[in-house]
Amino acid sequence: MTELSIIIPAYDEARKIARDVDAAGAFLADHGIDGEIIVVDDGSTDGTGDAALRGTLQFRVALTVITLQHHAGKGAAVRAGVMKSEGTYVMFADAGLTVPYTDALRGLAFIKSGQYQLAHGSRWLPESTIEKPQNPWRQTLSRMVRWLLRRTLSLPAGLTDTQCGFKVYNGDVARALFSRCTTEHFLFDVEVLVMALKQGYRIAEFPVSWSCDRDSRLNVRSHALQVIRDLLAIRRLHRRFPTRT
Repeated sequence: MTELSIIIPAYDEARKIARDVDAAGAFLADHGIDGEIIVVDDGSTDGTGDAALRGTLQFRVALTVITLQHHAGKGAAVRAGVMKSEGTYVMFADAGLTVPYTDALRGLAFIKSGQYQLAHGSRWLPESTIEKPQNPWRQTLSRMVRWLLRRTLSLPAGLTDTQCGFKVYNGDVARALFSRCTTEHFLFDVEVLVMALKQGYRIAEFPVSWSCDRDSRLNVRSHALQVIRDLLAIRRLHRRFPTRT
């Protein structure tokens, strides 16, 4: 059985997606992990899917490229990848190599211990390092989003970073949670987090070495209204989603 499924959501990333695939393949090969790589092309117009297939040629790693017919959003892309996955463990990583894949070993250790079902990379733990920070405008927007999340959803104070695009899951738990995830945009992992907390799953955070991808396709400013809509929808979910007893 596949040990680890790596999901890479990508939108118009033809210039760099092969590097992401190569890095993921090297990580699996270097650490002797039986894994698969699933790139989800989120309706790109620049040949991202074809570019992804040019990666991992030097590694004996299963590579699948899923192509969405239209640009649906990062949440939709990650969900498609998770539902296609077969790994005992599942992770997703943002395109652009914002976090080195070796940092996933920390998250995997938490999941393999059996004490946690979700492990989030965090940029804000004392042991974390910021190699390349966001520009001042994105830093301000990120702080605003974190403030809104805490005020609206009353998330546990111990969770320092819900939005880092580097997360590891128990595979069966991931597939169960993402099968019910409806948020297709920026805050999809917050919806997954809310459902996980309601179901009594335990969440760990692990430090990462993070570099901002200045070529990111995410523009929080232009998607501000969608973020607010998603946040309100998740709050409604938070109130009605069944709590496991």
